[in-house]
Amino acid sequence: MKIALAGNPNSGKTTLFNAITGKIEYVGNWPGVTVEKKVANLKREYKVFTQKSHVGSIGEGRGRNQISVVDLPGAYSIAPFTGEEAITRDFVLGENPDVIINIIDASSLERSLFFTTQLLELNIPLVIALNKQDIVRRYGDKIDVKGLSEFLKCEIVETVANEGQGLKELVSKAIEVVERKTQAPPEFEGKGTEEEDKARQAYVKTIVGRCFIQMRKSNEITFSDKIDRVVANPYLGLPIFALIMWVVYAFSISGFGGRVSGYINDTLFGEIVPNVANGFLEGIGVHPLLQALIVDGAIGGVGAILGFLPLIMVLFFCLALLEDSGYMARVAVVMDRYFKRIGLSGKSVIPMVVGTGCSIPGVMAARTIEDDNERKVTIMLTPFVPCGAKLPIIALFAAVFFPGATWVFPSMYLIAGTLIILGGLLLKKIFKFESKSAFILELPEYKIPSLKHAFRQMIKQAKAFIVKASTIILVMNTLVWFMQTYGWNLQPVEDQGLSILASVGGVVAPLLIPLGFVGWKMAAATLTGFIAKENVVAAFAVILAASDEALYATGGPLAEMFTPITAFSFLVFNLFIPPCFAAIGAMNAEMGGRKWLVRAILFQIGVGYTLAMLVTQVGTLLMYGELSSGFVPAVIVIILIAGLVYYLIRRSDKNTGKETAY
Repeated sequence: MKIALAGNPNSGKTTLFNAITGKIEYVGNWPGVTVEKKVANLKREYKVFTQKSHVGSIGEGRGRNQISVVDLPGAYSIAPFTGEEAITRDFVLGENPDVIINIIDASSLERSLFFTTQLLELNIPLVIALNKQDIVRRYGDKIDVKGLSEFLKCEIVETVANEGQGLKELVSKAIEVVERKTQAPPEFEGKGTEEEDKARQAYVKTIVGRCFIQMRKSNEITFSDKIDRVVANPYLGLPIFALIMWVVYAFSISGFGGRVSGYINDTLFGEIVPNVANGFLEGIGVHPLLQALIVDGAIGGVGAILGFLPLIMVLFFCLALLEDSGYMARVAVVMDRYFKRIGLSGKSVIPMVVGTGCSIPGVMAARTIEDDNERKVTIMLTPFVPCGAKLPIIALFAAVFFPGATWVFPSMYLIAGTLIILGGLLLKKIFKFESKSAFILELPEYKIPSLKHAFRQMIKQAKAFIVKASTIILVMNTLVWFMQTYGWNLQPVEDQGLSILASVGGVVAPLLIPLGFVGWKMAAATLTGFIAKENVVAAFAVILAASDEALYATGGPLAEMFTPITAFSFLVFNLFIPPCFAAIGAMNAEMGGRKWLVRAILFQIGVGYTLAMLVTQVGTLLMYGELSSGFVPAVIVIILIAGLVYYLIRRSDKNTGKETAY
């Protein structure tokens, strides 16, 4: 049996999906969080419930053992306006679900019922989940559920998905109506014309007028309105957001999360685990090379990454609380006025906020942007936001070169925001487009965030981090160890400069001289970051053959390779060049063409390279009063980059002039 969950954005579909399937899919208080269909099996407790209640309603073996639930992207109409709405339309019309559970936001009944009347015409069994009843009750409003059911001629179940209320009855009703056929309101036998849509809207207003009793006045100033006057203020909104994010990162990085990470790095993986592993391997007579591979390659590299797990868990727990409270939707509104000036809209903020967890869903969230140019530029800019995979790099360089400084982490996000604005302005100049999309966003009511939801999101991020560390990073570390231990003749080398890794890094190393990075080791570590950004930290642990304690030491081996200026430059370089290959693959899928992907990658390389070069050259001159190594090549490169940018803008101006004349 196939159950489809369909409804307007932000109606609670994914929350309900998680509750009845046990999944931990990303939930946000804004439209566009779900941009592709998600499929999972119904939880056993709901299967047992449906079997006991409706043993005869489904075929033996058809639904009793296999009941799949499909969470569809939010849609306002069966006629798609955006890409994710098209996914919902195609699934409902082409995949033949056995039953549709239409999730309705009870606090926005009139808006939701327009889509409901369209679903009723599809001749597919349908049950309505009248969700968010807690909000309706909070304001003293009432809904005549029985009357609404008679109007729509379908079953309606009152639910509060985030508290699990009414869900068993909802699933039971969905199973029960599979063998029935819903009867659509007779007024609408066709779809698609303007007259029919107007008639449909009038019918919906009639239903709401008879079934919805509103106790609060529409012009009443609510508690959420009072808060919004401050946090969504055109002038105060941005400083408040910066302050909130600084507090979150200070608590996560320098506070509780940082202390636990420090213990894991210095004690657990710095001393205990390597000593135990060495003692065990020596006791069973393992060959020294194999022992070095296991301890220095696998344990050393993976340990250098897992030490950051508490830090990341605390950070994502705090971010989940912010999102669940309803605050992040206000951030999109605040940023809209700034993004309009660079050719984007507040909708572009949503992929960037989602991208703080991982760039891949962030890139995919850009599907909600209707304008093609805006969507592509948003995809190009979203990877600039430091994702969870980049946090270990920031933490490593902050601990070694800026110990105790709380400004390092927030500065990366400040730089990212600046690059997004400047990059957007540059792309607007090169590609000549204006923001055409209207930014309309429902602001959810503020609420006390769910600790359970935040905890589940934290566990999901931790699980993904551990899985990556035990698979991709483990394999990559083993490969790095092998390449820096052996030469091309597959014989061990005493001098790392003769290793396979040194020769590979040596090919790229000359390109990094204008950035002040001298040597193959920096180039090799950067290259590993294209597999997974965490590999940069793990690669240094393997290449330097340093324990976690030594790697994070202020005067350790890493400090011999960088000055504080070049360390900061290396940090921004690895954060703002193209993301990992998986995220690049997502960019390719969403761009819709290799030409735009190449443009995006070259743009990101150019931005990261130029910024790192400026940090090194200008920073060295200001801090030390001398020219950095690679100053002359840097000047040449800057002239070339400036000339290229000028040429692209001029060419765009000429093409625009020709089109205007034509």
